[in-house]
Amino acid sequence: MSALTGTRGLVRLILRRDRFLLPIWIIYLGMVPSVFASATAELYPAVADRQEYAEISGNNPAYIALFGPLYSESIGGIITQRLGLIPLVVGLISMLTVIRHTRTDEAAGRRELLGSTAVSRHAPLAAALIVVAGANLLLALVMIGGLSGQDLPTAGTVALALQFAAGGCLFAAVGALAAQFSTSAGGARAIGFGALGAALLLRIAGDSGGVGWLSWLSPIGWVHRLRPFAGERWWVLLIIVAAFAAIVAASVALSARRDVGAGALAPRPGPAEASAGLRSPLGLAWRLHRAPLLGWTAGFVVIGAVLGGVAEGVSDMMRDNESLSDVFTRMGGAVGIRDAFLSSMMGLFGLIAAAYAIQAALRMRAEENELRADPVLGTAVGRLQWAGGHLLFSLLGPAVVLTAAGLAAGLTHGLNTGDVGRELPRVLGGSLVQLPAVWVLAGLTIALFGLLPRFTMASWGALALFVLLGQIGSAMQLSQAALDVSPFTHIPKLPGGEMSVQPLVWLGVIAALLVVAGTLRLRTRDIKPAA
Repeated sequence: MSALTGTRGLVRLILRRDRFLLPIWIIYLGMVPSVFASATAELYPAVADRQEYAEISGNNPAYIALFGPLYSESIGGIITQRLGLIPLVVGLISMLTVIRHTRTDEAAGRRELLGSTAVSRHAPLAAALIVVAGANLLLALVMIGGLSGQDLPTAGTVALALQFAAGGCLFAAVGALAAQFSTSAGGARAIGFGALGAALLLRIAGDSGGVGWLSWLSPIGWVHRLRPFAGERWWVLLIIVAAFAAIVAASVALSARRDVGAGALAPRPGPAEASAGLRSPLGLAWRLHRAPLLGWTAGFVVIGAVLGGVAEGVSDMMRDNESLSDVFTRMGGAVGIRDAFLSSMMGLFGLIAAAYAIQAALRMRAEENELRADPVLGTAVGRLQWAGGHLLFSLLGPAVVLTAAGLAAGLTHGLNTGDVGRELPRVLGGSLVQLPAVWVLAGLTIALFGLLPRFTMASWGALALFVLLGQIGSAMQLSQAALDVSPFTHIPKLPGGEMSVQPLVWLGVIAALLVVAGTLRLRTRDIKPAA
């Protein structure tokens, strides 16, 4: 038996299992650039229009932090910048897909079942990577086909498509490596999210913080530096290919050295008897959620401190630009510029906190899939008691991480401006106001877990959709009704904007209804038996 025996059959199995999901995200994300290019050409038909965009948005640190640098004033250059978050979304989807078909299957016992047949040790990992890499290349081909009719340079179109595919392949490899470390899918996803967040932080600090070399430490920074439509740097692909090969090689090496079902980071054996704090559903939930919560909180503190620290420099970067000064003076002067930047960053915090909320809510599904829920529910613990512990972390956990981010950003920004007493509560308020929208994502995940447990991963798709609507929906000239689908559209733009309580109340009501629907159905539906 060779090292890859059975890979072809497993590839067909993955394609069969993902026969609906793969086409959806490939076609949807593949067609977004062509639609966006048409809208951009209509919005900026003349060179003067594009120069004005470059002066205002292309030099705006908030835009640079969110989307990446603007390398060209052409239509291609503008769409490249405004689609700068898409490689991150493609990377997230690719990473979760690889983890689902490797660590999740292993934790559920399906890998051991396959191992009893003519399937080699490395075949599952190879099959997952082949499918995801193939999906990313297909995505690139769809993009090239869609953009070919947009009167854009061919080289730039190919580079932009490869930018998307490269982001997906890189984080697919990260997902493969993360799957080797943890014994659970949740742990692997937490490691992957940490890597994704660190890459994003390095890219933001490098591009908008004036420390350009930091972007070269980030995989997201690499894909941006392909520079589509702005003198393509094809040699950057060599770095990406080398990194992909190195990460995959490390994954294969770790896979060969560990036991099936085990991880490179072996869990520590616990005491023979549970402590008093572990003898309740809430204690068990705290034990399961504490490490991810502490990790996410630490990450939010770092990101908040960095972004709060660079906010004061935003107005300085525009001081010498007369046209920009005029525009931003109308926005409220230097304070208006800083508030716009901080408001954008608070929105980004909300989206990232939603990812944490989904991950925490999906812990219940992981416990069920890994056959640990049934033994607990076989005791005197009721289903609502068991679910209540997890719900507490999926709903209050985002409040903790957003508070940490708001405090860190508000404190560093306040220290820079010399007015902590004013800036800290303003920035903290801008962070916490994201909570109702985050709770809607948590509620959706809980509703899917109770009503349609097989489709709980659709909550990640909903988050990806909301990211796209929020970041490029307006530029694509989507109707307000389409933009209103995202709960984050309704969040007041704080600090600096007007506070409105009504949309927050409605979002809270929607989240509560989703939670109630999911938990009520959980009381009566079947739970996977332990044996």
